[in-house]
Amino acid sequence: MSWTTAADLKAQLNRLWERGELLRPLVADDVAGANGFPLRLRLKGPGSSDLADRFDAVRAWLAELTAVPRLRIAWRAVNHRVLGPQRLPEAIWVDRLDDALALIGKRGDAARFSDCTTLTRSRQPALLDWLAKRPLQAISLAEDWERLLAVVDWLSRHPRPGIYIRQVDIPGIHSKFIEAHRGVLSELLDLVLPAEAVAADRVGVGRFAARYGFLDKPNRVRFRLLDDAVPLLPGPARADVTLDAESFARLAIPIRRIFITENETNFLAFPDATASLVVFGSGYGWDALARAEWLGTCTLHYWGDIDTHGFAILDQLRGRFGRAVSFLMDRATLMAHESLWGEEPDQVMHDLPRLSEPERALFDDLRDNRIRKGVRLEQERVGFRWVKTALADVVVDNTCRTTAFGNTWDT
Repeated sequence: MSWTTAADLKAQLNRLWERGELLRPLVADDVAGANGFPLRLRLKGPGSSDLADRFDAVRAWLAELTAVPRLRIAWRAVNHRVLGPQRLPEAIWVDRLDDALALIGKRGDAARFSDCTTLTRSRQPALLDWLAKRPLQAISLAEDWERLLAVVDWLSRHPRPGIYIRQVDIPGIHSKFIEAHRGVLSELLDLVLPAEAVAADRVGVGRFAARYGFLDKPNRVRFRLLDDAVPLLPGPARADVTLDAESFARLAIPIRRIFITENETNFLAFPDATASLVVFGSGYGWDALARAEWLGTCTLHYWGDIDTHGFAILDQLRGRFGRAVSFLMDRATLMAHESLWGEEPDQVMHDLPRLSEPERALFDDLRDNRIRKGVRLEQERVGFRWVKTALADVVVDNTCRTTAFGNTWDT
């Protein structure tokens, strides 16, 4: 039997709720004239032949529908040749929005949404469109909505404030609240603030502060000098130093080689090397290093995992520092450590245009699984004697690994 049941009718209303269609009228000033009620629900019921063939089933079906409160049934007359005059439902209507909400148990949620709408209309009417587009999200934020509006109010009065978020002084609101709601605040602020108050190129929650003119914690560079003869700070040699990017950019030290490694243990244990320092890498982000113009006089050696992501990071680094060369990311190193191979679960599949020919050949073999499926050699698994030998080769002949690049990728 495929006749519409009471559960089917409620399911229709629930779908309208999930799409926000039952809530959007509450954003309009004239709810009564804009909400689409009375609302006709889809109905499939028995025909006149079912009255004779399945009379008990028809009667039970009718009893179920008529027992549902807040539904209005429009009837049609049926003059059955055996049973005589009968009537069957022709249409089912929900006359009011409140009836629909009661049928699916959403009156409380709708009331919270209505409160958000009323508050928004009085304080930030430009956000009413947001409420109409995301009514269910607004309900999930209902307890925090007044505080979210307070943040929007404050930034409307203080565009691009030039302070840390921690310094925002709004009664009842702390910086952790703002940090936790950066995603939704970005959507709201973009609708309210003038274009000149928003740095449109700074996208994502991680760049919230920069987008709206707050001070942000500085990018930092963590490094170790590898040569005792190079002066930097008083105190023990091989100091583990962390500087903000601006201070790192102003360094004036006689360095010829920079080694970048993604592994902290490798960073801490990196062998001595004349006129050199090692940097603890930052994956796919190079903003902190890019400010240091003096790096252009050095040779940058990148040491990453031998896998597709390692080569992708190398390729991106060359987008900032065109003459960067790889260190221990070659086929000989990979094959010498076969017993220590792991598996890369999610490979990079796009082409990497900044790789050298040997690097591209190895990358293609890894990407296409020609050596073995998902081959990966993590940098910390490379033998330390192998590391020291490779480093000695670099120090003895600093140009031997760079001539393949020339000045093609110079920044």
